[in-house]
Amino acid sequence: MSEKEDKAIAKDLAKSVLLKEDESWTDFFKTIFYAFLIAISFRTFVLQPFSIPSESMLKNLMVGDFLMVSKFSYGYSKHSLPWSLPLIPGRIFASDVERGDVVVFRLPRDPGTYYIKRIVGVPGDKIQVKGGRLYLNDEKIPTKQLDDYVRTDEYGHEERFHRIQETMPNGKSYVTLDIRYMQGSMADDTDVYIVPEGHYFAMGDNRDNSQDSRWPSSSGVGYVPAENIIGKAQWITLSFDNNSALWEFWKWFPAERRERFFTKIN
Repeated sequence: MSEKEDKAIAKDLAKSVLLKEDESWTDFFKTIFYAFLIAISFRTFVLQPFSIPSESMLKNLMVGDFLMVSKFSYGYSKHSLPWSLPLIPGRIFASDVERGDVVVFRLPRDPGTYYIKRIVGVPGDKIQVKGGRLYLNDEKIPTKQLDDYVRTDEYGHEERFHRIQETMPNGKSYVTLDIRYMQGSMADDTDVYIVPEGHYFAMGDNRDNSQDSRWPSSSGVGYVPAENIIGKAQWITLSFDNNSALWEFWKWFPAERRERFFTKIN
């Protein structure tokens, strides 16, 4: 074989190696792209993770809880999509939200902000809070007094809450908190609200520490439009105290609340 032929073969081999390298990088970027599409689709249409930033749903949900929210429970609207892209008119595959459901929704006055609350009123309901107790269609929601919830705050002071179990007409029960020293606050005695068609009335379980539908949309939540509801809060996946973020792994132990891992939200 001549030297010229050797050079030609070597040149062909080099081209082949470069071609294979190009194909490898192409396959790599394709894999990343498809994985990204799958992740976005799953997050948009199936389950979306959220974390709890405030104590408005205490003690059912605590600061540092990480949740999975079912996106398909109530159907989809433009607010189900990233950046609320206006690709879905109204709501498709819609299912009714039930009283007692814990839902994540976009704040009506600021759709970029997510809230999580419990739905206590559906379209047509008459809602009022009197003396700290919830009234639905002029009937007081049945309640049961439980043992107090007691904790120590960051300054070493004892905080004591009334624990009150409420039961909706559909049979759903859940526990709310009432702060003893705040009895008689504005949140404990409200006007009468008539929930308009296509909207819901949401309240936090920590009744004296929740900015919710008891306040108008200009300053609070107001009535929640059906299309603003993202999904139903289903499970707590992980839970850490409020001194650690999910990425601060060096603070996880003993900061984790293991008894809350992978539990269903009531």
